[in-house]
Amino acid sequence: MANISVPKTLKMPLRNCNTDLRELSRGAQAAAARSAEPGTISICFVAAALQSVRARDLNADELLANVGLSSSLLQTPQARVSARHYGALWRSIALALDDEFFGQDSRRMKAGSFAMLCHSVLGCKTLGQALDRSLRFYALILDDISGSAERDAREARIVLRERDRGTNPRIFAHELLLLLLYGVSCWLVGRRIPILRTEFNYPEPAHSAEYRLMYCADLSFNRPNTVIAFEASYLDLPVVQNERSVKEFLRTAPESILLKYKNGSSLSARVRRRLRQFLPGAIPDFDTLADELNMTPATMRRRLHEEGESYQTIKDQLRRDQAIGYLSHTSRSVMDIALELGFSERSAFHRAFRKWTGASPGEFRRTVQT
Repeated sequence: MANISVPKTLKMPLRNCNTDLRELSRGAQAAAARSAEPGTISICFVAAALQSVRARDLNADELLANVGLSSSLLQTPQARVSARHYGALWRSIALALDDEFFGQDSRRMKAGSFAMLCHSVLGCKTLGQALDRSLRFYALILDDISGSAERDAREARIVLRERDRGTNPRIFAHELLLLLLYGVSCWLVGRRIPILRTEFNYPEPAHSAEYRLMYCADLSFNRPNTVIAFEASYLDLPVVQNERSVKEFLRTAPESILLKYKNGSSLSARVRRRLRQFLPGAIPDFDTLADELNMTPATMRRRLHEEGESYQTIKDQLRRDQAIGYLSHTSRSVMDIALELGFSERSAFHRAFRKWTGASPGEFRRTVQT
């Protein structure tokens, strides 16, 4: 498929989009300049977001380059990008397509729709009312996928259904709508809403490990519908946001959604938070941290296993993210980065980084800085 520059007709929304989206883009860039995000996004979500760009024969490489990413990263399945880069790419694609649902529906979700949704739910008194309004909003905007809110005495559920399920699962459409619904819900009540279980109407994807951070450890696939379930009492929480706070939320979206409302109640999340306090520097061994968390090593190992995690995996993920940040945003030498992350030899860091990302530190730095 040939890559061509974005046509003038599709560049028009970049100049004529509403004030909310221009404000969102400028503010996110300023926020990113002030500080680096403590997390990264799998390259699989970059590839998914670019599907519609390529389907329309637009220049995906140009969009990537404009936000500081190299298309060569897409050839490395283990690669990660910063939330800042992903957020900038998200906005660029939405504006180039004039579609904030990235071509995942037969109707466009025109630029500015998400901002309008956020403003429209501010008048709701409770999360339950706001969620109902959000779902009605998306029912008006989208044709091929819809959602409903269900509630019983103990559990509330957001249920997504497809109008016509084809042979190819529309994975990104479900991921995208869940992200928008859940992220706005958490923001409205000013806290992360713990998810009890998650179900997906498609086979388990290769990147399902990302779901444990996005949702919870209880995942099931090939279900009739896509569902996230949480305690029913959260629907009664008051909406705490206002016209002033929505501006800040839009300035930092989608980075704020992607990072702030990850699954933070699990043991693996507690371990991540504690270990992040030691980085850069020496990380405590397994037995020492178990004692600090008031549990036996056997108990901590079992509970991490139940969440699909291990201590070594968590350590590797944190050091990987730290290394990606240094290589992407600093000119520090590879040896300095290796020592900073606790590697005694440059070669050991090279082996570990290639295992994490599929590229050497030098190769990775060239792809993100070209």
